[in-house]
Amino acid sequence: MKSRTRARGIALQVLYEVDMANHIAGDVFKERLEDAKLSDDLAEFSRKIIFGVLPLAGAIDLVISKNAPEWPMDQIAAIDRNILRIACWEFSVDEETPIKVAINEAVELAKLYGSDSAPRFINGVLGALADRQHEIKEQLAKVSNSLLEKKNDPAPTTDEEISPPPFSEKDDDTDSGQQG
Repeated sequence: MKSRTRARGIALQVLYEVDMANHIAGDVFKERLEDAKLSDDLAEFSRKIIFGVLPLAGAIDLVISKNAPEWPMDQIAAIDRNILRIACWEFSVDEETPIKVAINEAVELAKLYGSDSAPRFINGVLGALADRQHEIKEQLAKVSNSLLEKKNDPAPTTDEEISPPPFSEKDDDTDSGQQG
């Protein structure tokens, strides 16, 4: 197995476990690295995939659902769902991997981890997504930029900024003390 395919496999295992068991991604990744013995470059590649996909998983799922409506995301096997997320993220957000390579790598992961029909399914869905690569990039860029803005927003620093506004009589839903 090629080294970057192995690194993608580690990322897939982490994303799958987070998806299925809701475990903490950093802890799962650390455990997988202890078992996998990846070089620092490959470990960084895996980390980049994991923490690139996780915050955008919902948006990626929407993009996939929109372009493969006959396969609702909740009906796609979890391993296939995460393979699709990785490939979609690689060719539309990260943009370091050419689209054909991302698709081929996803098919390889499907052969290794998915069911017998997974490679064909993955190839078909990603083929449909590839035809809309520019549109998908724009959609995911908006979500990604929004997440970055939220991350960079300063947190409230005083109790006043955190407290709700004072209650006024206009906010009261009661009928001014009259009984009905």
